[in-house]
Amino acid sequence: MSDDSLPAPAPVRTAAVIPAAGRGVRLGPGAPKALRTLGGTPMLIHAVRALAASRSVSLVVVVAPPDGAAEVKSLLDAHALPDRTDFVVVPGGETRQESVKLGLDALPPGHDIVLVHDAARPLVPVDTVDAVIEAVREGAPAVVPGLPLADTVKEVEPAAVPGGPEPVVATPERARLRAVQTPQGFDRATLLRAHETVTDEVTDDAGMVERLGLTVVVVPGHEEAFKVTRPMDLVLAEAVLARRRLNDGY
Repeated sequence: MSDDSLPAPAPVRTAAVIPAAGRGVRLGPGAPKALRTLGGTPMLIHAVRALAASRSVSLVVVVAPPDGAAEVKSLLDAHALPDRTDFVVVPGGETRQESVKLGLDALPPGHDIVLVHDAARPLVPVDTVDAVIEAVREGAPAVVPGLPLADTVKEVEPAAVPGGPEPVVATPERARLRAVQTPQGFDRATLLRAHETVTDEVTDDAGMVERLGLTVVVVPGHEEAFKVTRPMDLVLAEAVLARRRLNDGY
């Protein structure tokens, strides 16, 4: 039998999980962070569109506040989203970790690559999304986009009183450090195993995979994939969005 008669391998499909159940207290009172508007459109919609802009992403699962799934579903229905991508909304949990696991549980079979993306990173370029997916396709169990640090970093002994002086205990070599962004990409089975195995709190999903003893690789991130956490970040995001619209009608 010639190789030509063999069935073609099924394409590797990618799904994205966007946890958007947090309140975003650092942005101040008001709507949950993901529902704050940016250029007149909720940040969550920008984030969903950013992931769906990749032709590799066939499904986006949005994890809503536990009591806000209907509101988020209505929000998605009210905005233009790519027809080639499916969108699902599920209620989240009390922690980000729990919300991501609920998003994973909602994934149907057949999606072997999973992206986890912060709703508060609304302006990640599609090239960054595609670079993460490609690295997973090439065999990495976990991939994160990251940027070199501009500032020197000090490890300190936390002050006994908030705002007090903090003794420096070490100065890590800056060339070996990266500021990590999202989307983070994973082999689906690896990410599921991490969520079923690691029970203590971690700051990102890649950290859970590290706990399994597996290698996480970094691909170049992008300065526009920053996290909108504080009011000043929102000002910067508005400026980036205005420049995009001016330059290419985004």
